Amino acid sequence: QVQLVESGGGSVQAGGSLRLSCAGFGYAYSNDYMGWFRQAPGKEREGVAALYTGGGYKYYADSVKGRFTISQDNAKNTLYLQMNSLKPEDTGMYYCAAGYGLAYGRILLSRERYNYWGQGTQVTVSS
Repeated sequence: QVQLVESGGGSVQAGGSLRLSCAGFGYAYSNDYMGWFRQAPGKEREGVAALYTGGGYKYYADSVKGRFTISQDNAKNTLYLQMNSLKPEDTGMYYCAAGYGLAYGRILLSRERYNYWGQGTQVTVSS
């Protein structure tokens, strides 16, 4: 049973920072890549950042480049998303996900590429 559990969400003012964590259980880290997605009310879930669990590759949505950093701690089976310079537009429910295969670039931010999902953690950024 694969289980992904997000944490670290909260409410911050614009310009602030948050660090999200995604703890993987079961076979989560047998997946080839993992990503962070977010969904604002009334909007489609969108990919934010992704990486290969084997290391060496990361991809970011244009909207978060230079502000967000995706990383992992394999020893802890944990995925992170460091979010700096937060904007109100970053508000949403953030999900981590894991998928299998060989895919690079923007396709890694496509939700259909992912097999397992966490329950989400809310991020609210006030202006």
